[in-house]
Amino acid sequence: MVKRIILFASGNGSNAERICHFFRQNSTVSISGIFTNNPKAGIIKRAKKFEIEVQVFDKKEFIENQLLKKVAALKPDLIVLAGFLWKIEESWVKQFPNQIINIHPALLPRYGGKGMYGQNVHNAVKENKEKETGITIHYVNKDYDKGAIIFQKKILLTDNDSAAQIAKKVHDLEHRYFPSVIAKLLMEAPNEV
Repeated sequence: MVKRIILFASGNGSNAERICHFFRQNSTVSISGIFTNNPKAGIIKRAKKFEIEVQVFDKKEFIENQLLKKVAALKPDLIVLAGFLWKIEESWVKQFPNQIINIHPALLPRYGGKGMYGQNVHNAVKENKEKETGITIHYVNKDYDKGAIIFQKKILLTDNDSAAQIAKKVHDLEHRYFPSVIAKLLMEAPNEV
């Protein structure tokens, strides 16, 4: 049975593109939809090479659960937040328990929570002179970055690393591990009866 993934992205879309590429030749996994809240998001252009339509939605559709109904109709096995910046409403968590995952550019629980995304995280890691950072892939619950941790990978930092260099190291980890962790989760997920 084919496993269906839905991707959400708000920005550049490189993680979402990497995931699409990883599963492109896999007949047991389908990227059933890509959604963005940003009409200028990089994923819109990136998705074209995979012939996957990106649907743009607004805050009203998201809050009033019109989008939730649309996504539920696609019957996803996994919803993947690949650089999606809005907080997931509790209605989504109830509809898709342990089926929504996110990637965070730090070793949670450190550097998580509201406002801690992208370059904000890397700047904080640099300012605090951390010796290591990394990525965390976790289930999404009703609180920012508080869901159960699925996978973490650390990378060592040097005193000379700039915030931009830290960002690149973390991004490399995201691209390397996110698709394979998704694949593993899909293999473990029970098929629909």
